[in-house]
Amino acid sequence: MRLARYFSALLTVVALAALTGCGSQGNPLPPSLELPKPVSDLKAVRKGDKVRLTWTAPSETTDKLRIKEAGATSVCRATAAPIKLECPTVGEVPASQVPAGGAATFTDTLPRPLQEQNPAGFAVYTVEVVNARYRSAGPSNTVRVPLAPTLPPPTGLEARVTAEGMALSFIPPSPPAAQDTFTHLLRIYRHAVGATGETVAGELPLPAPAAFLDKNVEWEKSYQYRVAIVTRIATEGGTQVEVEGEDTSPVEVLAHDVFPPAAPTEVQAVASLGGGQSFIDLTWTPNNEADLAGYNVYRREAGVQSQRINAELVKTPAFRDANVTPGHTYLYAVAAVDLRANESGNSEETAESVPQP
Repeated sequence: MRLARYFSALLTVVALAALTGCGSQGNPLPPSLELPKPVSDLKAVRKGDKVRLTWTAPSETTDKLRIKEAGATSVCRATAAPIKLECPTVGEVPASQVPAGGAATFTDTLPRPLQEQNPAGFAVYTVEVVNARYRSAGPSNTVRVPLAPTLPPPTGLEARVTAEGMALSFIPPSPPAAQDTFTHLLRIYRHAVGATGETVAGELPLPAPAAFLDKNVEWEKSYQYRVAIVTRIATEGGTQVEVEGEDTSPVEVLAHDVFPPAAPTEVQAVASLGGGQSFIDLTWTPNNEADLAGYNVYRREAGVQSQRINAELVKTPAFRDANVTPGHTYLYAVAAVDLRANESGNSEETAESVPQP
C-alpha cells in the first residue's frame, strides 16, 4: 500500500509539472503575413530623358523572417509630393530579376510632353515590393528629379593635339529663349585611357564658343572626351539643382608630342685666354618650356658645315668651348631639346675670333 501511494504521489507531481510547463509558452503566435519590408534606400539619377532608379531588395519580412517567395516590384511616378494613394505605375521589375538583399535597378523614360508641360516641376518616384499573394507593407521612400527639358549635345566634336594642349572643336546648340528659372552650360569631360574615373576638363556658359583648349594633359597618354549640356534650375529655396543632357559620342586622341621647344635667343660668344689656354664662353637666354631637357651647341668655320660639339645635353644656358685654335674665327648656334628628344631649330649664329697669345 505504501508503495502504491508513493507512485500515485509521484504521478501527481509529474502532471503538475507538465501543466506548469505548458502554461509558460503563452498564447500561440498568429501566422506571418510574409510582407516584405518596404524599400528604404531608393535613389534616382537623371541623364537626358532617362531616370535610373536603384535600391536594395528586401531580404526580410516586416516580422523579421526571411522572405520565402518574393513577388514583383512596381515602380510609381507622380508629379507632386507627397504622393497620394493613387500613383501611376510606370513599370514593374519581376521577382526573378531582384534577388533578396541584392541590388535592383529600373530605368524610366520621362515623356517629353510631361517635361514641357511642367518644366519647373519634379517627378517623384517610389517602388513597392509585394509578396507572392500581391500584398505589400507599403511603398518605399520617395525620391525626385527635375522635369526641366534638357538640350541636345553639341555636334561635330573633334580633338586635335597642339603644342599648348588638346584643342577641342564642336558646334554647340542654340540656347533657348531667356528664362529666369533656367541657365545652361556646356560641360566637357576628360578620361585618361586606362585610368579609373574621369574629370571635368572645363565648363562654358551658353551661348558658348565653338572651341576649348585643355592644357591639363600629359604627353604620350591617350584621352577620351565627351561633352554634354547641363540645365541648372533655381529652386524656391534659393538653391540650384541640375540636369545633364545626353553626351556626344566620345572621341579619343593620343597626346603625342611632336612639338619642339622654341629656338634659344641672344646667344653671345666671348673669347678668353687664361693659363696659357684659349677658350670661348657661350651664353644665351634660357628657355622656359616645362619639358625642356637641355641644349645642343653647334660650331662651324666659314665654308664648313656646322657640327655638334657637346657630348651630352647642356643643362644650363652656358657652355665653354676649349677646343679652339688661336687665330681662327668660329660661328656658333644653339638648339633646345625637350624630354622626348624633339629639337628646336638653331638660334641665330654668333661669331667670335680666338686671339693670338
